[in-house]
Amino acid sequence: MFLTRRTRGTRRRARFAAWRRTRPFWAGALLVLAGAEIAAVPLAPVSVLVGLGLGGVAALGIGAALVAAGLFLWFLPHTRHYVGMHAVILSVLSFAVTNLGGFLAGMLLGIAGGAMGFAWSPGQQPPAQASEQPAPEPPRLPDPDPGAAAHPPHKTLAVALPFVLLAATAVPAPGPRPPAPVPGSVSVPRTPPTVTTTRFTPDGFTLARVAEVPTADGPRRAMVLSMRAASLRDYRLRTRDGGGAELALDADELRLGGRVTLYLTRLTGCVQGILCLTFTPDRLPVPPVAPPFVFMTDVTAEQALVASGTIGAAGLALRPGRSPAPPPAPPPP
Repeated sequence: MFLTRRTRGTRRRARFAAWRRTRPFWAGALLVLAGAEIAAVPLAPVSVLVGLGLGGVAALGIGAALVAAGLFLWFLPHTRHYVGMHAVILSVLSFAVTNLGGFLAGMLLGIAGGAMGFAWSPGQQPPAQASEQPAPEPPRLPDPDPGAAAHPPHKTLAVALPFVLLAATAVPAPGPRPPAPVPGSVSVPRTPPTVTTTRFTPDGFTLARVAEVPTADGPRRAMVLSMRAASLRDYRLRTRDGGGAELALDADELRLGGRVTLYLTRLTGCVQGILCLTFTPDRLPVPPVAPPFVFMTDVTAEQALVASGTIGAAGLALRPGRSPAPPPAPPPP
C-alpha cells in the first residue's frame, strides 16, 4: 500500500512537471502574485477604499486583469505574446493610476512576469515523439549576424519593452516650457513667502528640476515643478512687504492653469496622504517625475515664484497679518 501511494505521488509530480514545461508557468505565477499584491491594499475596510477613490478602483481592476493574464499563460500558452505585452503595459500603468503600482512591488513583479511570458518559447520535441523519418530540411542561408541566433528578435524586444515603456511614461506632455526668470527682470524676495494647503493636486505629469532665481542677495537655488495645471485646497500664503509687515492671502481653492511652473526652496507634505517627505533643491524626488493622480496633503512650501497662464480662486481674501512687535525701547540713561 505504501509503495502504491508513493508511486502515485511520483506519477502526479511527473505529470505536473511535464505540464509545467509546456507553458510559461513561472511567468504566469509572477503575474498572479503581481495582481494579488496590487489589489491587496484596496481590499481593506470600506472607509479606506472610499478614501483611495479612483486609485482604489483602478487597483482592483488592474490586479484582476494581471491575475487573469497569469491564468491565460497557464492554460492558453499560445496567447503568450499578446498577454505578455499587455501585462507589461498594465504593470507600468499601475504606477500612475494605483497606489504606486502596489508600492513598486506589484509593478516590478508584473513587468518581470509579462516579459518572461512574452519571451518564452516551447522547447524542442523529445526524440521519442519525433517522426520516424523526418522531412528533409530546406537549405539554410548563412546567417549574416552570428549573434542573432543566440538573441532572437522577440526575446530582445521582451527585455527592452519594460524600459521603453518606463521611459515613455517619464516623458512629460509636450508643450512650451516657461523660461526661468532672467536676472534683472524678476526679483525674488529675500525671504520666500510661506504657503500652506491641505491638498495639492497637480494635473498631468509633474517634472522636477533645479534652477537659480535672482534675489536681492544674489542668485538662489530653487526647485522648479512644471505641470499642466494644479489645484490647491485651503490655500494660505504669508509674506512680508518692504516695511516688514505681514500680509495674508487666503482662498478656499486656488486653481492654476496654462502650463504652471512653481519655484520652491522647500516643500514638505504627505504623498498620497500616507508618506510624509521633505524636498529641497539638494533633495529632489527620485525619480524626478510624478505621474498623474499623485497628490500631496498637509503641504507647507517656501514659494519663491509662480508662473501660470491662468489663476482662479474661490473665497479669495487679502488682509494684513500680524505686525511685527516693535523693538524694545533703550533703557533710560
